Amino acid sequence: MPLIALTVDLEPDCPPYLSDSWRGVTEGFQDLLALLREELVPVTVFCTGEVAERHPGAVEDLLEDGHELACHGQTHRAFTDLGAAEAAEEIGRSAAILRRFAPVDAFRAPYLRLPEEYLPLVAAEGFRVDSSGARYKWGGTRPGPSRELVRIPASVTSSVLRLPGIIRDPWLLALRDPVVLFVHPWEFVDLRQTRLRYDCRFRTGPFALAALRSVIRGFRSRGGDFRRISGLVDG
Repeated sequence: MPLIALTVDLEPDCPPYLSDSWRGVTEGFQDLLALLREELVPVTVFCTGEVAERHPGAVEDLLEDGHELACHGQTHRAFTDLGAAEAAEEIGRSAAILRRFAPVDAFRAPYLRLPEEYLPLVAAEGFRVDSSGARYKWGGTRPGPSRELVRIPASVTSSVLRLPGIIRDPWLLALRDPVVLFVHPWEFVDLRQTRLRYDCRFRTGPFALAALRSVIRGFRSRGGDFRRISGLVDG
């Protein structure tokens, strides 16, 4: 039985291409939560501190639905562009803000890029899980071992889930266990007519919602067991 963790990165719209746009949080996230209620799927939501400050109701809604809150940094700046002091500030500030709502044990760096030398900063803030790595990327994005953190990388990029099923499903079925998927609420806003990069705008809005429902049901039909990130660690 494959283990699947469906995760959500709750952040500004399509960073870094849009500026001060939050339709994913105010519109797309509610559509996503409704789908998850219908499909009875628990998720882990990696939320930025800035989202929690601007839109606390979104955090309250996900917790009310029984989902797990996790940390996605403060402002969605790339950690590869930050010095150690700035990185420590991003991690510490976001952790403090999010823990006003609920316990938070897992961390994911924006863009799935976290320099290895910043792992101790994550551990120092009391996190026990890092999900900043990506199996599908080459180079420094593939996580190495850590004595302080359990490292759980993402299996595939989010835009793959929006592909037509004839392409997507064989790809997903070939992923090794545990399968860690992620989506962004802005993907559930119709951005097809925007000038965004193609992989950010294709099959967004209702197409993305329908595709995610198909992915969930496809894994379920094969005995897939959906868990929060903590469920991959604790069993």
